Amino acid sequence: MKSKDNFLIGRLKSVKYAAKGAQILLTTEHSIIAQSIIGVLMTIFGFVMQLTATEWMFQTIAIGLVLVAEAANTSVEYLCDFIHPEHHKKMGFIKDIAAGIPFIAAIFAIIIGLIIYVPKFI
Repeated sequence: MKSKDNFLIGRLKSVKYAAKGAQILLTTEHSIIAQSIIGVLMTIFGFVMQLTATEWMFQTIAIGLVLVAEAANTSVEYLCDFIHPEHHKKMGFIKDIAAGIPFIAAIFAIIIGLIIYVPKFI
């Protein structure tokens, strides 16, 4: 029974740390805040446009993917700054690649949005 209790306590601690990380992202990182606002606006727009279950699924995945990509980019940037606080060409290269992650996710989110919403206006 003791190992089961330890497992559950460990999982609860993990959830606590994950929630703390999400709270930090949502309250301090401007890119995450901006993307979250866009996500909320698109969710409201989805209700107005009466999306189907499938459309909701794709829109929700697209919003989530952009937020996850922004979080990954932020993590890489902080890690690079911690490892090498001064400007370094290779760290800049790594940060540029990391910045491409949310950019690519946003492009695909826009494509998904166009696929969902353009037919509703035609």
